[in-house]
Amino acid sequence: MKRMETLFEQGPHRWAVIARDPERASALIDTNEYLVSHGRESLLTDPGGMEIFPAVFAALANGADASTLRWIFSSHQDPDVVSSLALWLEFNPALKCYASKIWHTFLPHYGGNADTFICLPDEGQTLQVGTLTLQAMPAHYLHSSGNFHLHDPVARILFTGDVGAAMLPPEEDTLFVHDFDRHCRYARGFHQRWMGSREAVLDWCDRASALGLDMLCPQHGSIYQGADVQRFINWFSELEVGAGLGRRAPASA
Repeated sequence: MKRMETLFEQGPHRWAVIARDPERASALIDTNEYLVSHGRESLLTDPGGMEIFPAVFAALANGADASTLRWIFSSHQDPDVVSSLALWLEFNPALKCYASKIWHTFLPHYGGNADTFICLPDEGQTLQVGTLTLQAMPAHYLHSSGNFHLHDPVARILFTGDVGAAMLPPEEDTLFVHDFDRHCRYARGFHQRWMGSREAVLDWCDRASALGLDMLCPQHGSIYQGADVQRFINWFSELEVGAGLGRRAPASA
């Protein structure tokens, strides 16, 4: 089963990750969910698919007060991100879901109605959790055309959705990155295939570099911390993405 681990705690302000489910079905990609709490209010990022809802909810209830959950932050529209929405709304029908404005007619297919969704403008906006101010940071085309990451300037943490993800074998699947070069072997193919725009990559890298981050927290794989945060940003900025796949080979002479 999944379990919750604290990443940052300062007074009423906490970041925790719900990660690592060795009992999940092999056909399901593993995911990380992050709970951001401040006092009696909390927000859950990319809560996952309906198949893993029981494991995520159990870990949250064991590690925190589930009654404080007010918001879901959906980085984009994929089923592994938010197809569990209807089940979360059964738990709390008053939950609100932050997501890009372009998905406001797509996400209700998972559950909810027009009142459920808080539509983020393309340029992003601030979010309040208790008295804590977070920033929804644009990450469009990385990989979704309407995509956002979540920045906490106090904790110095950036939740990055699919950016930074790595498809790790079980023996390499640790909570934090321990060997950056080895880790990136498992990140390379994923980023080359799923990130569709070099322009978007470079824009994101400029934004992320300016934030002074202590942790970069993706939806899949291990968390980058300390010097590995900037190492990843530098690595990503030099990666060729979204090119060459499916092209026909030239005819031989």
